[in-house]
Amino acid sequence: MVETQGGEPGDGTAEVLDRPLPDGVRRRVVQIVSDAFGRLTVAELPAQLRQYARFAPNRRAKFAGNAMAAALETDTLFRQRVGEKFREDQPELSGALDSGSPPPAADPLDVAAAAYVLRPAGWVKLVTAAGEEAQRAHAERADEESRAELERLRGQLDAAREQTRTETERLRAELDSAKKETESLHRKLRAALSDVKRGEAALRKARAETEALRAEGQAQVSAAESETRRLKARLGEAEAALEATRRAAREGRSVEDMRVRLLLDTVLDAAQGLRRELALPPVSVRPAETVDAVEPGRMTPKDIAARALSEHDPAILDQLLALPQAHLVVDGYNVTKTGYPQMPLEKQRLRLLGQLSQLAAQTGAEVTCVFDGAELAAPVLLAPPRGVRVLFSKPGVTADELIRQLVRAEPPGRPVIVASTDREVADGVARAGARPVASLVLLKRLTRG
Repeated sequence: MVETQGGEPGDGTAEVLDRPLPDGVRRRVVQIVSDAFGRLTVAELPAQLRQYARFAPNRRAKFAGNAMAAALETDTLFRQRVGEKFREDQPELSGALDSGSPPPAADPLDVAAAAYVLRPAGWVKLVTAAGEEAQRAHAERADEESRAELERLRGQLDAAREQTRTETERLRAELDSAKKETESLHRKLRAALSDVKRGEAALRKARAETEALRAEGQAQVSAAESETRRLKARLGEAEAALEATRRAAREGRSVEDMRVRLLLDTVLDAAQGLRRELALPPVSVRPAETVDAVEPGRMTPKDIAARALSEHDPAILDQLLALPQAHLVVDGYNVTKTGYPQMPLEKQRLRLLGQLSQLAAQTGAEVTCVFDGAELAAPVLLAPPRGVRVLFSKPGVTADELIRQLVRAEPPGRPVIVASTDREVADGVARAGARPVASLVLLKRLTRG
């Protein structure tokens, strides 16, 4: 609807647009103002637009479009100045609008924008018609675009349907092939499972046989190791026996000579001791004097034992050690554990050996101290004291057996005294011709000093 307010008839300034300016027309109006903007002075611009005077046309239209449209609507003088610039740029279109007959070939949006700026009579109709024409054109374009889009979508749909049909057929063929392949795989899987079960059964059987063979092999290895150890032991015994035989063959003569010489020295010393004890004057042995003579008796450990002394009197030990070539054999640990058992073994040994050294120095007798080597964790590093022979029994041999070997090694007739409380030792050495004395007797003698 067009309303007129004041003005002269035929003047379009009184016409008022009763609807918003169409977007297409508005864009063309802003472009017209932007084109004229650069040719106006700052003083000719409205106050709200002066800040955009230095903007480039494109930036001005972008950032000052709303402000220019508002100034054009409210500021008549500014609109007239813009119109004058437009008439200079577009004289034909301006003249046609002034005469009321716009060019038929002109763009309706350009005609409406020019009419909005110049405000000739009937400009509202031109703007309204341009808006409607723009809407119709937009609708037609949208309709054309929709029909084109629809055709395109139909084509795409047909192509998609064809592709779907082709893909479906392909997938069906692949599915049939996959089914056949799956059935084949199932058959192969069943056959493989059957083979696996048979293999597991065979594996279990093989493991059982292996375990049996391993157990049998271990038993055989153990038997072989045991037999090897036994043979090694027998070999060691044979080698030891062979070595002993060789040593005996080499030293047998000298050992026997030593035994005979020791016995001879014992007899001589005993005879001299008996001569001194009986205080016999030297005589000349004549055949006639031997007719009714009685050979003097020989002093032995048994004779001393028959004297009226207590079995626990240390004087017995003194008398025994005073015999010629007397040999004292001491059961070491038996004596120390009788006398001072609370001391460590090492200190027991040192104390006993020190006392025996003093006894050997006092009596001049041969002294041998025997310790049991089975109680030792390692060989003993020991410097034997002067006058005392120290022996440790070998592995597997007790000290008692070593003492009996020492007694058996002595020649018959030599005074051998064994100090031990062990009844088995005392009886054994007594049967071999030695004189046993209790460990307590030796301890009393050693304590006396």
